[in-house]
This record gives sequence, C-alpha cells and structure tokens, in this order.
Amino acid sequence: MLMISVLLHISANLIAHTPDNSFLGFVSEEAARADVREEELEPETYKKDRMAVVYGKQDYMWQGKSEYVEVISEELETHATVYQPPGHSSNLPGSITNHGLLSQEHFLRLLRRAKVFVGLGFPYEGPAPIEAIALGCVYLQPKFDPPHSSDNNDFYKGKPTTRQISSQHPYAEEFIGRPHVWTVDMANRTDVKPFTPREFTCEGMLERVRGYITHQDFCSKSVPTWPPESALRMHLGPLGQSCVSVCRRSSLVCEPALFHHLNSPSAFTRLGLGCASMGQEDYHLFPAYNPWGRHCGLQQEPLLFSCAGADPSHRRLCPCRAHPPGQVALCPDCI
Repeated sequence: MLMISVLLHISANLIAHTPDNSFLGFVSEEAARADVREEELEPETYKKDRMAVVYGKQDYMWQGKSEYVEVISEELETHATVYQPPGHSSNLPGSITNHGLLSQEHFLRLLRRAKVFVGLGFPYEGPAPIEAIALGCVYLQPKFDPPHSSDNNDFYKGKPTTRQISSQHPYAEEFIGRPHVWTVDMANRTDVKPFTPREFTCEGMLERVRGYITHQDFCSKSVPTWPPESALRMHLGPLGQSCVSVCRRSSLVCEPALFHHLNSPSAFTRLGLGCASMGQEDYHLFPAYNPWGRHCGLQQEPLLFSCAGADPSHRRLCPCRAHPPGQVALCPDCI
C-alpha cells in the first residue's frame, strides 16, 4: 500500500482565508498604475466621477438585487460589466449602463473613474474588490446573516471546509475595513427616522434649568453638595488617560463637582494605592497617582478640578457618575 503524506499547509491562497493555508496573494499595485501618467496619481489631480460600478458579470448574480441597485443608482450613475449574449435582451434595470464583458485594461479604466464598487454577494473573495480599492473606490458589500457555509450554501456544499463567510469578501471587511470597505445589510429597509435627544427637547432643558437653579451655588465657599455623594462612582484611570475617557469607557460621565470626595488620603487607600509620599499642588490633573516613586498628589486649588487633561506619568482619580437616558448633565437621582 502506497502511503502518501499530504501537507495541509501546502496550498497557497489568493486571499488570506484562514491560517490553515499559506497566503501567497497577488499584486494589485501594478494594475493600479498601469497605463496611468504619474501626475494622474497625485491627490491634487486625481478626480473621480459620480459613478458606481457593480461587481457581477453574470445575470444570475443580479437576481433579487434590483431594489438594492436601484437605491444606489438614485444617487450615483451606475455601470455594469455583465456578459450579454448576441441576440438576447438585457435583464438589467433600465438605470444601469452595461458595458458588457471588458478586458482587464478597460475594466481598470472604468474603476479609475468610479467612486464606489458595489458587491452583490457573489463571487466570493475575488481580486476585483482589492483592485477597486487600490484605484480609489469605496467597496460596498453585503453582509451575510447567517454566515454562508457548507450547511446553507450550494457553493460551499461538498467542499472540504467548515469556514463561515460573514460577507462577500471577509478579508476586505476584517483587514481593510472602513473607510475603504463598508459592509451593509441589503435586507434592512428600515428608514432612518427623525430623532431628538431628550436633553434637546423643551422638557429636557427645563429639567436642567430647574436642577441648576435649585442646587448650583457658585458663591458658596463650602464644598458642593450636588450631585449627592451617592452618585459617585470612583475610578482609577490608566496612565495617560483623562477622566472624560476613563468614565466614558464605563458608560459613565465625569462629574467635576464630585472631585472633592476623592481629594483625600483615604481615597488613595480605598483604591488600594500605597503612597510613599503625598503632597498638595496647584495642578489640574490632581488628585492623581504617579507609580514612579509612588507619589500621591492632592489638589490644592479646588477651582482647578478638571475632567479633561492627561499625562503619561499619572493615573488620575476620576469621579464618575451615571445619567438618565438622554440627559447627560444630570444624575439619575438629580431629577
């Protein structure tokens, strides 16, 4: 019996599908520069027409996509390169300019003029989107929900793969991404409706005005009592991050009126920070912790309490709080 050893990694792929096979790829840069004068590639002179080119050279690739293409053609002059047999009438929408099958040279010239290259869902993972992006097109492609695989798609059925394809060109989606690649749900027909955040309505503004008039006192020399201490969510930021970023990362907002609760040695202790030294300074980042030397800095001037500002040598003590939906300026118990 002849035993043949097959190396799984011997297959060289056109696109980086999975790490299971070697990625050899191809060159698109030369195609992008072919037959183009050098000055035409300069940003100042590189002009695009208001047009889209649809990715699909066979009639069957367009089936069920007419509404999707019509929406695009309402905004952009739309071109196709669909093979048209002699004597056969076109099945494409009337708004589409079809050039028929083009040579590679003429196809690239068409892409140079276009702003958008439109995928219809098939073929999968071809070189054309890479070439279109290299020529300055935005690649618009459909996402697949559920993903296409050998379980639900005839193309992959019977093939020795368990891959699940999330879009027409997963490499472009994952490794290039926005702004060059936009992956969209073609079946989503939901109109974007008008929306006004609550804080920009009359009721929302009156809530804030009432809260400010009732509770804010800029003349008092005592520490603020509003928002209440119960609203405080104390966070220790990483090096080089402002309290605005630290709080936002936890879906909270920074509340400067609560800084005075953190401006004490006990705040550092509650956060598990051991201070080798402690001092007060007029510095807008304080209270903060410097891990080099384990220095704990307290704010000497309350008027300098600030949510903004960051320094790579300090971890800021941040007074975060929650807020009601659509009312960032107030805490949930402040209304």
